[in-house]
Amino acid sequence: MDKTASVLPWYSFDNFSPAVLQNYNWEYSLVLYSLLAIPLFFIARWIIRYYLNQKLPIAFTKSQVVSNPMNVIRLLPDLLMIMVVALIIVALARPQKTNEKVEQWTEGIDIMLVIDISQSMQIEDFVPNRLEAAKKVAENFIDGRMQDRIGIVVFSGDAYSLSPLTTDYDLLKSYIDDIDFDMIENRGTAIGSALAVATNRMTETDSKSKVCILLSDGDNTAGNIDPITAAKLAAAYSIKTYSIAIGKEGKVPFGKDFFGRPRMVENTMDETTLREIAKIGGGKFFRASNNEALSEVFQLIDKYEKAEIKETRYKDTTDFYRNYLMWALVLFLIWMLLKSTFISNVLQD
Repeated sequence: MDKTASVLPWYSFDNFSPAVLQNYNWEYSLVLYSLLAIPLFFIARWIIRYYLNQKLPIAFTKSQVVSNPMNVIRLLPDLLMIMVVALIIVALARPQKTNEKVEQWTEGIDIMLVIDISQSMQIEDFVPNRLEAAKKVAENFIDGRMQDRIGIVVFSGDAYSLSPLTTDYDLLKSYIDDIDFDMIENRGTAIGSALAVATNRMTETDSKSKVCILLSDGDNTAGNIDPITAAKLAAAYSIKTYSIAIGKEGKVPFGKDFFGRPRMVENTMDETTLREIAKIGGGKFFRASNNEALSEVFQLIDKYEKAEIKETRYKDTTDFYRNYLMWALVLFLIWMLLKSTFISNVLQD
């Protein structure tokens, strides 16, 4: 919107500049085509006057018939009337300026990231290892959210809440950066306990949409709550659960041997439990065997769990037809004055 044009006084000649006129929204733009008929009307009017108006025969000698350029001034009243009619047409077309404001809002989703930090997450079938790969995609996932409250639960032999649900995404990413294998002393993989802690955090909210993303690379070997029981408890609180099995099965690199070469260890994974958790929770199970696959999994979840964005539009419309009506009135008054001067043709008017 041209702010300069919106505050111009009616008598400013800038109201007729191309930049201002082109910046208008015309409520009745078709009316402007009437401007094309104005010159045709006045030309027809002059022709009719010439042939039909009464004429007085007066004899002049050749020396008395002298062309005077000042005679052109008699066209001034008609030119003024053309301008008056044109300005009225412009006013009837309703020149306007609209300032539209859009407010977007959404009811966010509550999301708990449940991350396995057991010793097996040090395996290097991901670059640089499983945990660091998981941390990176988790941060990217957070960057893609808007107004969602996100919390973090970490677990190995025990589980605890690293961050409550929050929209402070910078704080969340700083927590993720600080995650390491020494945060929990007890060894093992307490999947059931982790789900229970996440469920406990989410029961404290009244959000209509609750999601738990469980990322683990191993079997449930610790904790005092069975994973299936914990999954049913989460489902009872309307928490949708996505489970991600991270890592490859079979021989995988884990540390270095005496000669500095990658040490290969045997790795197994209980996919059955993770699949059942996702099924009970009404979510999906994913298997990620490398960095790219893990990133794609989080991108899919990001698409699945998008809150509906609503928007409210406000239109502030300002009319400018008064500027042109004022000009038309002024020119009409001048035209009326000229009708009482020598410029008018008393034989015609």
